[in-house]
Amino acid sequence: MSDQPVAAPNSTPFSVCVYCGSRPGNKDSYEIAAREMGEAIAAEGWRLVYGAGDVGLMGAVARAAQKAGAETFGVIPTHLLPKEVGKRDLTRFIITENMHERKKVMFMNSDAIVVLPGGAGSLDEFFEVLTWKQIGLHDKPIFLLSTDGYWQPLEALIDHVIDEGFAPLSTSSYFETVETVEDLVAALKALRET
Repeated sequence: MSDQPVAAPNSTPFSVCVYCGSRPGNKDSYEIAAREMGEAIAAEGWRLVYGAGDVGLMGAVARAAQKAGAETFGVIPTHLLPKEVGKRDLTRFIITENMHERKKVMFMNSDAIVVLPGGAGSLDEFFEVLTWKQIGLHDKPIFLLSTDGYWQPLEALIDHVIDEGFAPLSTSSYFETVETVEDLVAALKALRET
């Protein structure tokens, strides 16, 4: 892999980067929402950009998007190929040398960011794009899909950070929380029309 990120060509469909767990979580609703997300991306004619795994919510969103006919763009680092079961039948499958390169390629090839339930990796990805937005490096929309209120503790933490004077009040405006895939699609479509 070269040091240069792969740039999305102008003919590329609107691309939604989905960060989510490589595990399914403890509630069926998480996987249901992941499948709905993949189906919605396909229904809108958008492209899924994600971490190229075939396990957990990652696999659920990708398989649903593929089955419904969406283009899929997956990026995975070499060391996670066995653990996350790299999904090689994607429209575009890229192997990077490390996590930093993976995140950079995913970000550079997306128009919007959506964070489904996930663990430390999803939190890392969310805070990275949130920080970049706060310091003016991008203006891409960021959404938390808070299935069954999953992200409420994260929102409370961000409010706490703001209340304690470690972030500006505007930080909470850099992302939007939605409860359902339907609401997420409506918000993305509204943003695209403005």
